[in-house]
Amino acid sequence: YIITVSSLVRVGLIKSIIRRNKKMAALVETMYSTREKPWHGLGTVVAEALTSSEALKCAGLDWRVVQEPIFTGFGEKVRGFRANVRDTDRKVLGVVTDRYKVVQNVEAFSFTDEMLGFGVRYETAGSLSEGRKIWLLARLPREYIIAGERFSPYLVFSNTHDGSGSVKVAITPIRVVCNNTLNLALATAQRCFTMIHTGNIADKIEEAKSTLFMAENYMDKLGIEFENLRKIKMPDNKVKEYVELLLPMDANPTKTQKKNIQKLRSDILTRYHEAPDLKVLDGNAYRFINAVSDFATHAEPLRRTANYNENMFSRTIDGNPLIDKAYQLVKMAA
Repeated sequence: YIITVSSLVRVGLIKSIIRRNKKMAALVETMYSTREKPWHGLGTVVAEALTSSEALKCAGLDWRVVQEPIFTGFGEKVRGFRANVRDTDRKVLGVVTDRYKVVQNVEAFSFTDEMLGFGVRYETAGSLSEGRKIWLLARLPREYIIAGERFSPYLVFSNTHDGSGSVKVAITPIRVVCNNTLNLALATAQRCFTMIHTGNIADKIEEAKSTLFMAENYMDKLGIEFENLRKIKMPDNKVKEYVELLLPMDANPTKTQKKNIQKLRSDILTRYHEAPDLKVLDGNAYRFINAVSDFATHAEPLRRTANYNENMFSRTIDGNPLIDKAYQLVKMAA
């Protein structure tokens, strides 16, 4: 079986078409989550977290990627490029260069199993964009008590099979009481390891095992930063000012735009002033960041797009721009 393309079509155009089709596709293909849908709102719910072998099947990730040559309609081989094809249904996931090295789904689970040790359980895993992107999420072995609150770090492993991105291993701290994420872009502590699909993948995966040490460092620095944020006092007028900076109003907004922005601003302020777990905190930057994080991960959008939940999941891995902006505001004023 060979993959053919018209001799009149350039490889660049093929990749453009694939990217466009990817955006049009329903992004969630298969997945599961544990007990209840997590912050990203996705998934079939199962009773308890699964082992790697169970998760691989339950998430619909028990397939492999094979690389095959590409030929024109006249039987001419397209040199320098190959197609990544899913072995179960012959789905073409992407067109990549000869240098591209596949990281199989089973390797992702094996990597995490080995890194976290015997007995690791996966709370969610799945496939997006018809198999072009996959992820898995596992709880790290220990919880942290920071500023009197429990934080449960998770390890997120994401990978693309279409050549559009790299392998990412990220740490995501979850504030247990409200299940929101509190990723902060700390200057002295990384929370994400990235490796491209070229070179010696095995060596890179070995290197990525330092992520556990990175997690320890990140959580320690996060604890210090939370204490610093608690020392930054924020009177109510300053909170209101920052919310307006986070959600600016256009110079000449329509009635609908004005109404929508005011509604979103009110939502953040309500969370800051009335959320039961935040009311007990003093008026400070830590409380403000929590309110913004709660809004960013839990608020119902004004218009729910088809890929809203998937975008929220991506922002959890890559960093939420609204939380980052709030953090920058309070740090600049400190």
